Amino acid sequence: MREDTEDPRPESLAQRDDRNLVELIQELRVVGLGVQVLFGFLLSLPFTMKFGQLDQSRRDLYLASLTLAAIATALLLGPVAYHRLVFRQGLKEGLVRFSNTMAILGLAAVGGAVLTAVLLVTSYVAGWLAGGLMGALVGCTLAGLWFALPLSRRSESRRNESRRRDSSSRLSRLIRQWWKPPPSCSVSGLAGLCSLRCRSDRRKSSSSRSARSLLKSCRTRTRCTARSCRFGGSV
Repeated sequence: MREDTEDPRPESLAQRDDRNLVELIQELRVVGLGVQVLFGFLLSLPFTMKFGQLDQSRRDLYLASLTLAAIATALLLGPVAYHRLVFRQGLKEGLVRFSNTMAILGLAAVGGAVLTAVLLVTSYVAGWLAGGLMGALVGCTLAGLWFALPLSRRSESRRNESRRRDSSSRLSRLIRQWWKPPPSCSVSGLAGLCSLRCRSDRRKSSSSRSARSLLKSCRTRTRCTARSCRFGGSV
């Protein structure tokens, strides 16, 4: 799994795990409701009078849809069971990652269950040709909205982040290449020179000279020293 990107929000690792878990639980509630409705419909279907009129191919579609709905239910309920069994064990980071994986697999199973259920109903009502066309349309819609679009946005975000890092590193290399101050103009050297001259000014100044004028003189001499070092002059 790819490492998490830097989050600008000021929060600790435990706070981020809590927020991610709350967001994930809200998403599982939405998906779980739809799976429960579909699963309940598929479970009641064999007890209707029309089910005996289905041929073998449609019964295979029904079994596939029922199996996928059951798998989706198990995957989407997996984070709840995991959370109960590791409660107060300090494993929330692993819980968040496990729940994220289970949610993605559960969405794939839900998509397969919905697709096979739509194909079963449309083929029974309008025939195999119309059912195949409508099933293909539903499958493309689910694949595009649930997987292709988010993955494309994720890939685009990673490329943009890589470009920003490359441009920042190139800029820092250019700055280091073209701006190389001489050793005599280092910050520590200027600070030491300023300190020596300020001490000399304190000794030579009279008691009537204020501290403000002394500080101004020190700053002026520091700027002159830095300017002379920049143009190669002697101090």
